Amino acid sequence: MGIPILVDEAVARMPSGVCGANEADYHVRRAVPGRDFAVHRTGDFRNAREGDRCPRCGQGELRLGRGIEVGHVFKLGTKYSEALGAAYLDAEGRERPLLMGCYGIGVSRLLAAIVEQRHDDKGIVWPAAIAPYRAHIVPVSARDETQKRVAEALYEELARLGIEALLDDRDERAGVKFNDADLIGIPYRIVVGKQAGEGLVEYTVRADGEKRLLTVQDVIARIREAAAAT
Repeated sequence: MGIPILVDEAVARMPSGVCGANEADYHVRRAVPGRDFAVHRTGDFRNAREGDRCPRCGQGELRLGRGIEVGHVFKLGTKYSEALGAAYLDAEGRERPLLMGCYGIGVSRLLAAIVEQRHDDKGIVWPAAIAPYRAHIVPVSARDETQKRVAEALYEELARLGIEALLDDRDERAGVKFNDADLIGIPYRIVVGKQAGEGLVEYTVRADGEKRLLTVQDVIARIREAAAAT
């Protein structure tokens, strides 16, 4: 019994071509479909490639692009509606089981997709609208009482305004804290350093990395304004 030969539609339309000769290192030139090999069935069998012509107009070209799957749509049929007795009356008054489907967005894969699109060589760059925290407060020295006092007061004021902030009060080197802040990627970083006693802190927007020396009140006003906008 012979093996059926499935021929792609593009091959079936070719006047002639080159094909294998069923022998290592040999090919057949000017092979004609239907004459030199049987065509048992035609269909869209080959993989699509960049630049493929439109099968209808012959002018358009296929372009390939990357996508990220963040959700699913499933057709469930009548399996569950029959089990649950979920039915409706058709136009003739006969009872029919509902045709069911479901859809959903995967929260975990959505977060992964956002991180894939919003990052740099230092870490995540969270969009402000979905960031786990709005601001990241980083005192340079956890042992400096002035820095500690200013950082905690800033944290409490933001909390009072309903703005979630992360306070890094670890007894770690400043470089470690800065690297971790970049890695986590919270939208606004507030560094409380040597000028804290003067009411000045370093304010950085994670997305652009530009550092600004501002008063504590100016920082609160900027974060509050940004929070209101999103």
